[in-house]
Amino acid sequence: MRIWNERLPDVPLTLSTVSAAEAPDVLRGRGADAGFVRLPIDRTDLSAIPLYTETTVVVVPKDHLVAAVEEVSADELADEIVLHPLDDTLDWERPPGLPAFERPATTEDAVELVAAGVGLLVVPQSLARLYHRKDLTYRTVTGVPESRVALSWPEAEITPDLVEEFIGIVRGRTVNSTRGRTPTPPKPKEKRADKSGAPRKPAAGKTGGKPAKAGGKSARGGSGAPKSAAKRGKPRRRP
Repeated sequence: MRIWNERLPDVPLTLSTVSAAEAPDVLRGRGADAGFVRLPIDRTDLSAIPLYTETTVVVVPKDHLVAAVEEVSADELADEIVLHPLDDTLDWERPPGLPAFERPATTEDAVELVAAGVGLLVVPQSLARLYHRKDLTYRTVTGVPESRVALSWPEAEITPDLVEEFIGIVRGRTVNSTRGRTPTPPKPKEKRADKSGAPRKPAAGKTGGKPAKAGGKSARGGSGAPKSAAKRGKPRRRP
């Protein structure tokens, strides 16, 4: 948002939050010009650029034993109740831990249950940050699926230049990058110097030449001194 506002201050950018499951249909229905999605998705009528793979974390109360370490493995959660919300974005073959009595409807609901001490929650790191609470923290989990994030937009977008600009900002292109923009025409070439590297001298007969030196030799080969000038000798001594 900050970079967009700096580069295109006259074009408002509005952000909307939707679930991962809803995002592709919102783009197809022109509810947004571009958006972040979690792969894999049905790419019918959509273009997508993979951006990065998210770290998977476990959300726990701050006084939980897991909070004392930097990371845990899926096996170390085997005896914990791990909540599995209906909108879970991770592609589980089998979720870690013990299943809860009932699956929460949303990830946000699951976070509330973690705060209530019902169980733990394994999610992509961005969701742990999105639903952060002061009484909760999270730690990296190894040996579990990870979520891949992509930038997607409708193939027949209405504002291709602005979408291209947004893609550039997301991918870290600098403001001087010419990708997706009309290249700046090259400057006209300057006149080249001669082989010696010195600027070219003006041709004879043109203004700007060197003036003749005063006191130089005359055209007849004389020195330029008056002819009448005699050479002065030593005075004669009287007897």
